[in-house]
Amino acid sequence: MLVVLANEQPQVSWPALSTVAAILKRHGLVKERRPRRRTPQSTFPLAAATEPNVVWCTDFKGKFKVDPTYCHPLTITDAHSRFVIRCTALVGQCREASKPVFEAAFREYGLPLRMRSDNGTPFASTGIGGLSALSVWWVKLGILPERIEPGHPEQNGGHERMHRTLKADVASPPRSSWAEQLQAIESWQREFNHLRPHEALAMQTPASLYRPSARPYPEVVGDPEYPAHFETRRARADGVIGVREVSVSLGVVVARESIGLEPIDDGLWHLWFGPVFLGCLTELGRKKFQFQKIKPFPKTL
Repeated sequence: MLVVLANEQPQVSWPALSTVAAILKRHGLVKERRPRRRTPQSTFPLAAATEPNVVWCTDFKGKFKVDPTYCHPLTITDAHSRFVIRCTALVGQCREASKPVFEAAFREYGLPLRMRSDNGTPFASTGIGGLSALSVWWVKLGILPERIEPGHPEQNGGHERMHRTLKADVASPPRSSWAEQLQAIESWQREFNHLRPHEALAMQTPASLYRPSARPYPEVVGDPEYPAHFETRRARADGVIGVREVSVSLGVVVARESIGLEPIDDGLWHLWFGPVFLGCLTELGRKKFQFQKIKPFPKTL
């Protein structure tokens, strides 16, 4: 706030930050934060957000009741600039409600290289590759789904910090009607992006650092592309592909999608959906195969 005042009224000789903090504390206008317990950092290779649109982050802010239904804010931010791309109040967390929010964001700001989320619905699933219907769509757009490890929200720390601010400003307590709640969220997003300086940004605003992506949203979404030495198979409606007259089930999450088979050795293939590694397929004998799915955090092509 002191930075904002100094920018708006540079002719005034404002007191030091420590003096302002002492005055606010003396009058009971601020609360001391308890030290946060430090969690060891993961070795999982999340991408460094070196510039805008390398990584976007997404999550649902925990639901809260706005009479008579619950509000589920879906948030999307740019990890580099902390710019809030979307903060949209939804009545549920399903793919059908979420996908239009992402599509509108992509049309307005272009496509990121990666989308970072937790492992919850609708971003991920327990299916093959951790893919969900939503993240399958991201892959086909050329966006790599990037998931944090379970129990490690610090891997999406900037987004989590934004959520605490959002909760304090618009949900504690919630507004008395949906119209008022939507207005509060819209006002909060405008202030967060354009008016509020951030320590993590050297006291600059997110809007001053963000720029739209140079990758536009395509009107036609095609199949993932594979290297020339790959074989490809189109999964059936039940998620089954055929390899040497043998049916291999991958799961309905990749139903009717193009799957890449990378030949590794005689009778051994790596299976991919775009850049997402699905697992190893091994030929054990005539018309006999073993498919070994990946662990929760896949390598990428």
